[in-house]
Amino acid sequence: MEENKPLRFAVALVVVFLAGIVLKSAREVLYPFFLAVFISYLFDPIIGFFMRLGLPKAAAVTLVLLGSFALLLVVGVVVYSSGRAMAAELPKFEQRFAELTGKLEKSGGGVPLMERAASYLEKIKLENVAASVMGVAGSMAGLLTRLFALFLFLAFIVAGRGRAAAKVRRALGAERSAQVMGAIENINSQVRKYLVIKTIMSLANGLMVWAVLAAFGVDFALIFGFLAFLLNFIPNVGSLIATVLRVGFALFQFGTIWTPLWILVITVGLDTIMGNLVEPRLMGKGLDLSPLVVLFALVFWGWLWGIPGVIMAVPLVAVIKIVCQNIPALKPVAVLMSA
Repeated sequence: MEENKPLRFAVALVVVFLAGIVLKSAREVLYPFFLAVFISYLFDPIIGFFMRLGLPKAAAVTLVLLGSFALLLVVGVVVYSSGRAMAAELPKFEQRFAELTGKLEKSGGGVPLMERAASYLEKIKLENVAASVMGVAGSMAGLLTRLFALFLFLAFIVAGRGRAAAKVRRALGAERSAQVMGAIENINSQVRKYLVIKTIMSLANGLMVWAVLAAFGVDFALIFGFLAFLLNFIPNVGSLIATVLRVGFALFQFGTIWTPLWILVITVGLDTIMGNLVEPRLMGKGLDLSPLVVLFALVFWGWLWGIPGVIMAVPLVAVIKIVCQNIPALKPVAVLMSA
């Protein structure tokens, strides 16, 4: 047995390496698939609600899928259009950008940090930034293709829910299948709770940012609200990046410190209340992840799938930890992943 340990370790390394290659090579297919799996958990409570109202399961599933397709299409087109508009408008701010750089350089007064920041800003060309935004936005055809792929995965996943119990019972027998289905139901319940609460809190954060920026007259408030929604899935770092982006743009747009300062105080204050008081109370403390695990997940999934991988990294790790918590042989792994 002892002699086989190096061999098993080597085989495990090879399997992990091959899995990484497959995940990276097939990211165009696997990313929408994983996203569809996550979204399907959000639909479970809605389908259950319609069934409690008396609708048959097939009708409830059909209604939710049609609604989800319409919602995904509207959100995708609106965000896409806003992103393209932002990219088109950025070069018009070139003069304001030059003025801001000049003010920063003058206010430096010999301070190396301020002078260095000014020199970095001078190297930034808004045309290049606009081109990057256009590249991320892509084409309308590409957007519709991704949405259609996501919807197809979502339709098959949601329609196939609830059929596993009978298959497991036939495969394992009544007693063994009861234990397995109990563990699966536990995992599904905890994953559903985590994803629903996290999505609701992220949506609330995005709506809050959009409302505050719109109230202050910041351009492209919808884009920054959408970014806040996405980046809220990344603990701590995501909120910091979203804050820097919106406050920096407000400073750039208005050219004064007061409006960006109020935006900073209001949005960070509300974000702190939701992130440190409301969310932990709803989520509980049983899913705390180690900062080192979070950092590794961000680096690993970012390397695999780029920005989409970074956004999905923490939810994926949280799901892995939930699975490990419910499988006795893997509980030590869940403990090691805890904060």
